[in-house]
Amino acid sequence: MRALVTGAAGFIGSHLCRRLVADGHDVVGFDDLSEGTLDNLADVPEVAFVEADLCDPEAVTRAGADRDVIFHQGAKRSVPRSLLEPVLTTQVNVLGTLNVFEAARASGARVVYASSSSVYGDQDRFPLEESMYPRPKSPYAASKLGDEALGGAYWSSVGVPTVGLRYFNVYGPRQDPASEYAAVVPKFIMACMDGSRPVIHGDGEQSRDFAYVDDVVQANLLAAEAPEQAFGRAYNVGGGGEPTSVNDLLSIVAGLTDASPDPIFEPARDGDMRMTMADLSQVRADLGHEPSVDIKAGLARTVQWFQAARATA
Repeated sequence: MRALVTGAAGFIGSHLCRRLVADGHDVVGFDDLSEGTLDNLADVPEVAFVEADLCDPEAVTRAGADRDVIFHQGAKRSVPRSLLEPVLTTQVNVLGTLNVFEAARASGARVVYASSSSVYGDQDRFPLEESMYPRPKSPYAASKLGDEALGGAYWSSVGVPTVGLRYFNVYGPRQDPASEYAAVVPKFIMACMDGSRPVIHGDGEQSRDFAYVDDVVQANLLAAEAPEQAFGRAYNVGGGGEPTSVNDLLSIVAGLTDASPDPIFEPARDGDMRMTMADLSQVRADLGHEPSVDIKAGLARTVQWFQAARATA
């Protein structure tokens, strides 16, 4: 496979590059390094790296010119940031994705692209099924829903094979804890390791379906081989278990780090969903995807990585 990975220097993109190289594929990585870092790709020199902007259509088309599959991971993430920077979020996430679909149209490539569970918003029943009417609560969520609309349109109108993956709270080694908008898992791990007070927004009883990054990578690889019935559609990619509350998440991390954290409770964040839980029936049926790492095992692996990284720093 000749693959292009956008967002290659980011968390999920770098894990995907590493797996593709290990499997013997020819990989081009594309990233503007506004958030990702080349440190994430230091152990995979086989990746031919292109530093460029998703909003530059010519750069995207050049990078995708001879590729069989484009794994589109590049985006401006974070619900809170999208409320502060809605224009930037929409430009990168929607226009950038449009550029990826156009590059695939020119080269004949398949596109496997990252969507988000945030497209669901707050629903009245669980688990969340792909057939539910989406209720995005933030510009970020709306941008991802826009990507799905484009994905469906490019398949039905001009025949670009697209498969969307609605990620549910991805976590794992190498996730950046430093950003203001960092995900809760690395923030909790670092707080417990440092002996500082972790921050919980709201009462901590909001719950999430956490998906381990290796399972997410596997879903991408399956989507790259999926049959035509999957084209133009978007699928849930979750952890496969019961959702975990933020309070319980902190308790698990504390146990793994021998910490006794005293959290700071701050107001709930605008745009956040109260609960997520993925119905995986469709992704099992159409892609053959089955997550293999539960939340406790995944957190143990993640904590071990952060502890090893600190020991060798």
